Amino acid sequence: MLNEKFVIDSVVHAYNLDVSNYAVRPTADAISQMVYAVAGVNVPPDYAVAPERWIRDWDIDEVAGLLFRESATDFAVFHPTPIGAYHDGMTSVEKAAAIVRRWPSRFRTYATVDPLGGAAALAEFDRQVELLSPAGLKLYPSSWTRGYHEGWRMGDPEIAFPFFERARHHGVRTIAIHKAIPFGDVPMESYKVDDLDAAAAAFPDLNFEIVHGGVAFVEETAWLLARFPNVWVNLEGLSFILAAKPRTFASLMLGLCSVGGPPVLDRMVWATGAMGAHPRLLLDAFDRFQFPQDLLENSGGLFSSVPQITEETKANILGRNYARMAGLDLGKLAAGAAGDEFDGADVSVPAYSTTKVAVL
Repeated sequence: MLNEKFVIDSVVHAYNLDVSNYAVRPTADAISQMVYAVAGVNVPPDYAVAPERWIRDWDIDEVAGLLFRESATDFAVFHPTPIGAYHDGMTSVEKAAAIVRRWPSRFRTYATVDPLGGAAALAEFDRQVELLSPAGLKLYPSSWTRGYHEGWRMGDPEIAFPFFERARHHGVRTIAIHKAIPFGDVPMESYKVDDLDAAAAAFPDLNFEIVHGGVAFVEETAWLLARFPNVWVNLEGLSFILAAKPRTFASLMLGLCSVGGPPVLDRMVWATGAMGAHPRLLLDAFDRFQFPQDLLENSGGLFSSVPQITEETKANILGRNYARMAGLDLGKLAAGAAGDEFDGADVSVPAYSTTKVAVL
């Protein structure tokens, strides 16, 4: 816990960035370099990792160590990825199955498919539902299924809607979609958020979780949040910005509240993208965070002002909001983890000391 606040990290990965995993080159190499650059930007020296120690195959023990031995995280949601530029998708479904099997009291996972795979991808989704009992479905708007880049849109009734219908059929109520951060020199169109309104309107019983929401397209995202109660923002990406530039983070957060006002904060969920970033660095930054007063004075945009962030609001963002979205009981989660191998860990140990970074 972070100062008595239960922490759910709603996006964690175990990337396989080893060159042997590259299926489409030089695309995979460019993506690997991009995620390293994003993760390593403006970090303090004691959190800095050389590229040769970072751009490799990360295992699930390392991710668990970062979360529960080196930070105050209590529970995490593991996201496999379907990025076809890598042979195993970048983070494999097999890793997802292994992590929830090994630590069921600490992890849930999402299923993941490439919608441009059509019927085969629907069948793969069915398989993953049986294998993972997923808390959601994670999608990416870029596909390399045929060896080259193709984008698709969340409002497409032929490509996207069959997967939402299948999710509904399986009782999977959350659709997470990577937005705002493009994978290098690819068209930006499919990373925009203006396709979410059609999806949210057509499937009001599903939650649409915008991963990296607010990193770009802040005004458009703010209007989505104001109009659709089933649209949520996942703070992976924004939390990176928080650690490096807290004033910029404050401005973006207030921008997301500029139409819907303070209630929008109740549909924001914490995420660090670990191992993509060190979770303790980002949590410590959020623990210290306050909105600059001069930004608050001009906040609220069209309809309402935003008050100073409180410890109650932080507790909501860090865990309660995700628990409400996913139907999780925080008391049961805490009880399930009590007395396990991570309980009582000294999370002040040096950064990456529980991972292979320390020995490579």
